[in-house]
Amino acid sequence: MKRKIADILLIILGSFIFALDVNLFVIPHDLSEGGVTGLTIILYYLFNWSPSIMNLILNAILLVVGYKFLDKQTTFYTIIAIACNSLFLHLTEGWTVNSNELLLNAIFGGVFAGVGIGLIVRAGGTTAGSVILARIAHKYWDWNISYALLFFDLIVVFASFFIIGAQSLMLTIVMLFVGTKVMEFIIEGLNPRKAVTIISKEYDHIAQEINNTMERGVTVFPGYGYYTKSPKEVLYVVINKQEVSTLKKIVRAVDKEAFITIHDVRDVFGEGFIDLSK
Repeated sequence: MKRKIADILLIILGSFIFALDVNLFVIPHDLSEGGVTGLTIILYYLFNWSPSIMNLILNAILLVVGYKFLDKQTTFYTIIAIACNSLFLHLTEGWTVNSNELLLNAIFGGVFAGVGIGLIVRAGGTTAGSVILARIAHKYWDWNISYALLFFDLIVVFASFFIIGAQSLMLTIVMLFVGTKVMEFIIEGLNPRKAVTIISKEYDHIAQEINNTMERGVTVFPGYGYYTKSPKEVLYVVINKQEVSTLKKIVRAVDKEAFITIHDVRDVFGEGFIDLSK
């Protein structure tokens, strides 16, 4: 229950930050956005239709169409995100930032968008629209969510060229790129993981030290050297980036001739990391 409350609070915060992106940086400087938000902005430029109302209507339609691709919890969180985002778009309408530097506004617009959407997705929700498409692509084709979202967003952005012009289009692309990198950091990079493979004659001693000192589980694989044909035991452990230095010290203290490889890991699910049901 506490986890759900924390997720909902993250979604509310993310929705507020994303609404600030639209009202502080995008609309006042004739920029655009991707996905449904981009469509609502185009409709605002053309017909002066309220982005908050159109965001609610269009996202509700897409949610009805795409809900079967989301689990119940994600659907519930997405409804909260849509409602909060539309509300905050209305409440922050007219808010301004005293800055006429277009590039600076585009960069900060990307930061706000990346943080806002990143918090929502990290909590298990979506902002509907192209985020639903991105999650579908991630689920069925293992696309990176951030880059899948960028792909679908660019389709809408390029369509806005005829409304906002070439300069604003280029700045919007810069904003989306910044937003993608920030969102990737929020979703995947707040606590990056490393997968470590260790080959050593002192594998048992090293595994014990890792268990006792770092309280990390270690998996042992049987193997052999291709050239020598001699059997070897291979240790495999997943740790936080901050723990790499500690692990190196443990291995170095036990066996200075040990062979170590360290790999970046994008997603880690299971005991001690992220619940597989998320």
